[in-house]
Order: sequence, then C-alpha cells, then structure tokens
Amino acid sequence: MSEDKAAPQGAVVIKKYANRRLYNTSTSTYVTLDDLATMVKAGTDFVVYDAKSGEEITRSVLTQIIFEEENKGTNLLPINFLRQLIRFYGDSMEAFVPGFLEFSLDNLGKEQEKFRSQMLEAWGADPFKAVQDAAQRNMSMFGDAMRVFNPFAAAMGAAGQKPAAPQSSGAPGKDDLQALKDQLSAMQQKLDTIANK
Repeated sequence: MSEDKAAPQGAVVIKKYANRRLYNTSTSTYVTLDDLATMVKAGTDFVVYDAKSGEEITRSVLTQIIFEEENKGTNLLPINFLRQLIRFYGDSMEAFVPGFLEFSLDNLGKEQEKFRSQMLEAWGADPFKAVQDAAQRNMSMFGDAMRVFNPFAAAMGAAGQKPAAPQSSGAPGKDDLQALKDQLSAMQQKLDTIANK
C-alpha cells in the first residue's frame, strides 16, 4: 500500500530520513519538530512516514514533540500521571487507556474555551492573586470546620477563653450547643458569601 493511500484524506505527508530530517511533501521543504508542533496547534493533520521503510511513525514523532516540549520546561504531564501511565503498559486495562485518554482530552478540548472564559470571570485579570485569595479562604474554612468538630475549640469563646470543664453528666450543656450552632451559622454565611461571588 502506498503512503498516499494509507494517509488520511487531507493529511499532510511528512517523510523522516535517516539523518533525522523531516520533509514536508506538500510544501517541498524541510521542517523541524517545532514546525510540526505549530502544525498540531493550528489543527493541521499530518502523517509521518519513515522515508526508507515506508513505515508510519507518526506516534513516535508526536511523542518526541511532547518530550521536547517537556524538556523546554513546559511540564504539562505530572510525574504521578506518567508513573500511572507506565504501570498500565502490560496491564489488563491497557486496551482501555487510549480510548479513555482520547475521550477525556476531546472533552477538555471542546470545553476549553468555556473553561477559559469561566476562569477569567472567576479569577479576573490576576489569576495568581485569585488563587492566593482562594487558598486563604479555604484555610479559613478549614480552620472553622476544625473548630466545629473539635469539642475543646467549640467551648472556647472568641476571646480565647480556656475550655470549659466537661459536664459531669457527659451530655453537652446548653452553652456548648449554642456555641456550635453559632459557629455553624457563621460558616454557612461564609459559604454563602463565597458561592455568591
């Protein structure tokens, strides 16, 4: 089967020579991995063939592009993801992984514009400050939650009083229950405020 018949219709055919040079047959020019990365980002479909054997090597060239991008400092693939991916090789779930990853990335691609506008709306022009503010709010909520679930902290007033002595009957007193209700109410107000932003 010739390369032109094997290539998807409309796909640019790239030939890779033994000297590792890549040749774009549609423009009759040599290209680099960076050029191919630009083509991918522009949505240009291409297929890469080994010039000598005629074997399709698109997957290995795309993997090489990812490797080069990662080496430039654009760390898109977390270490735990890479480890998990390696674990799937030879595993019984191996056949399901490509379809799952393709489905997930397709959905991310379809939603990315919507996601970008939502992020801009939620975080504004300074995403780092927004993330820092969100982290501070999360820590505050975590602290509030810990006080609610810690009976000693719940018994302490806002002025930092010492915890009240435990009731002899083992049942919480009216003051303890009221303090818990007040803290829950304050937490609910904070959550409502955050949700409305």
